[in-house]
Amino acid sequence: MSSVFEITEQTFATEVLASNRPVFIDYWADWCEPCRHLAPVIDELSARYPQVKFCKVDTNTNATLAARQGVMSLPTLQVIVGGEVVASQQGSKTKAGLVNMLSPYLE
Repeated sequence: MSSVFEITEQTFATEVLASNRPVFIDYWADWCEPCRHLAPVIDELSARYPQVKFCKVDTNTNATLAARQGVMSLPTLQVIVGGEVVASQQGSKTKAGLVNMLSPYLE
């Protein structure tokens, strides 16, 4: 079972910045075709790696948050550890590419 959390402006600080485990964030929008293709892969990885908190931010409804996080294109993927962005990539990735992005933070 996957567990990908919806993050908003109001929940970002408590759900992401204060998290005691690595957080993977997918910044997406419903009009973004690559975002739609990436969603099931992220769901699968969330079930496979419970030590990572998987989240998504709808940039249509959270544009200020996306801008504050430096999101310039979609999809943008970030890994945040201890409140700091430790990895960031733009564009769609393969499952292997996402695992590679996460691997330094898997325990």
